[in-house]
Amino acid sequence: MSAVAELGDKLAKLTIAEAVELKTYLKDKYQIEPAAGGMMAPPVAPSGPAAPVAEATEFNVVLEGVADPGKKIGVIKVVRELTGQGLAEAKATVEGAPKDIKTSVDKKTAEDLKKKLEEAGAKVSVKPA
Repeated sequence: MSAVAELGDKLAKLTIAEAVELKTYLKDKYQIEPAAGGMMAPPVAPSGPAAPVAEATEFNVVLEGVADPGKKIGVIKVVRELTGQGLAEAKATVEGAPKDIKTSVDKKTAEDLKKKLEEAGAKVSVKPA
């Protein structure tokens, strides 16, 4: 059995009190803090190669505004279609940009929505959720 597997087995058997004690020890001795979700994350080293960043799997499609004021009505129609909003709500969304149009969608969906909005005349950005 590898050292990593042995360590993993030991960590899995920790009680809550022992896990809290481990968290405190790692924080005090090595400045390692738990990340969101309870996973332990090492501090960022000022030198050396950068660690690979996990690629986002969920994205928000954000309406930044209308690229061409003459196409505002078309953008409102697409916003209504994508969000299910009524005419007044969609108009307020477009006029109050930047506004989230869809949140926590996969990359392909986000890119498809962006394309559809841009074709209607909107300025759109896709940001990790």
